[in-house]
Amino acid sequence: MGWLADETGLDRTAANYVPLTPLSHLQRAAHVFAEDTALVYGQTRRTYAQYHDRCTRLAAALAGMGVTPGDVVATLLPNIPAQAEAHFGVPARGAVLNTINIRLDVDTVAYIFEHGEAKVALVDSEFLTLAEAAKAQIAGDGPILIEVPDPEAGVPASGRYAIYDEILAAAADDFDWIMPEDEWESLALNYTSGTTGRPKGVVYHHRGAYLMTMGTVISWQLQLRPIYLTIVPLFHCNGWNHTWMMPVLGGTVVCCRNTTAKAIYNAIADEGVTHFGGAPIVLNMIVNAKDAERRAFDHTVEVFTAGAPPAPATLEKIERLGFHVTQVYGLTETYGHVTECLWKGDSWNTLDTAGRAAIKARQGVAFPMMDHITVVDAEMKQIPMTGTDQGQIVMRGNSVMKGYLKNPEATAEAFAGGYFHSGDIAVQHPDGYIQIADRAKDIIISGGENISSVEVEGVLMGHPDVNLAAVVAKPDEKWGEVPCAFVELKEGAEVDEATLIAFARQTLAGFKTPKAVIFGELPKTSTGKIQKFELRKRFAGES
Repeated sequence: MGWLADETGLDRTAANYVPLTPLSHLQRAAHVFAEDTALVYGQTRRTYAQYHDRCTRLAAALAGMGVTPGDVVATLLPNIPAQAEAHFGVPARGAVLNTINIRLDVDTVAYIFEHGEAKVALVDSEFLTLAEAAKAQIAGDGPILIEVPDPEAGVPASGRYAIYDEILAAAADDFDWIMPEDEWESLALNYTSGTTGRPKGVVYHHRGAYLMTMGTVISWQLQLRPIYLTIVPLFHCNGWNHTWMMPVLGGTVVCCRNTTAKAIYNAIADEGVTHFGGAPIVLNMIVNAKDAERRAFDHTVEVFTAGAPPAPATLEKIERLGFHVTQVYGLTETYGHVTECLWKGDSWNTLDTAGRAAIKARQGVAFPMMDHITVVDAEMKQIPMTGTDQGQIVMRGNSVMKGYLKNPEATAEAFAGGYFHSGDIAVQHPDGYIQIADRAKDIIISGGENISSVEVEGVLMGHPDVNLAAVVAKPDEKWGEVPCAFVELKEGAEVDEATLIAFARQTLAGFKTPKAVIFGELPKTSTGKIQKFELRKRFAGES
């Protein structure tokens, strides 16, 4: 099938077949963009030639520590240059990169160290105590700890371990990068959030990451030399693969250790940031920034947002400030974003502001490196594209994980029927655009009626005094469960429960309207997602 009748001599050779890997991007950039700025962090400026040199030295240093191809090298680092360098330096040794969430508890970090069998861990000085406590819990020696101080942020070295920069300075600068012989070789190991049990180890391959970087260039309509701000943590889906992508374009990565409105505005004004990604909470932070935190800028900043559907009211406000937002969607298991709300200019440009914002909240259509993404029912049949019928988002394509490490049962379940099952409940509009209704576990069933928590949250976020809202099921004797809203108000705002319920009732059907409102700060992950499981715990034991 698809072969010529006679293909004698038409074979794969070193000349015509090179396994795909994002490592090739930096190899090329070290020559093509040698003197262009690759990394910025405070007063630190590194060219592509310097960036490549440091990654080469890291690979050499890891080899000297006994790291062999296929070994795991972990990091406990915020978005600082060492974390970006690890994305190339670790796989340049043939090792597998395991970026660990710096907000995790000791027990979970210990589990990841042990489950992933990390040989070395690069650890920011601020998180050494966490790494030490985790290492102490596991059997055997655990990973060798390498300390990464951060003078730019005022985080000094403890002096207890070898220092990252000193190790690089002493390492060989001529290490020959180990490129994959097979693009299916493992590149990275990322762990899921593990909110309902132990986190699962998601394994990425070189091919998937390479095609993610190329697909993103197309979908984000990127041009040469973008300036990208690292708001998405590099321990989250490897920063949606954007750090692996930037060398393709000779782009600049601006590292951001702590995400604040002031840091974002400063980076845009001082460094000329043109692009960043972030959860809706980041958009909210920008919209609600104080005057003293804002800086003027005269260019449009392109933003990918994902993690949860942003409220239409937030989208409407942020675009007035000079940000152009595109909704994308994905999971840890898909290397980050794999769908986008691709804008239909002719038919959608004529909509009013509210109408445009409502469409921008859709998760959209597949990125070019994906084969098929759709919504199906429980029998794996395509749901009617009515915009109201619901099903589960499933997908297949080159940027789907290899599977879960040491967990063949979970892998088989996730890939049942030849698609990856997302667990996200969505509708599909007549034009094929997907829009998330809810996570399966977040659907509220009240008196037999399904209520989308996302829909209720979107309405509440439209109130001028509401900063964030999360809606979960509250046990109810009559209806089984009813929607309960947890609301974080803007600074200085005052609004009571009855007022917010009445506000929601103007838009929502009675059964969808929250029956209770609880005020206070909402629990969030390090990537800005609201931790609904923590909110549901408050009703444990109620019936």
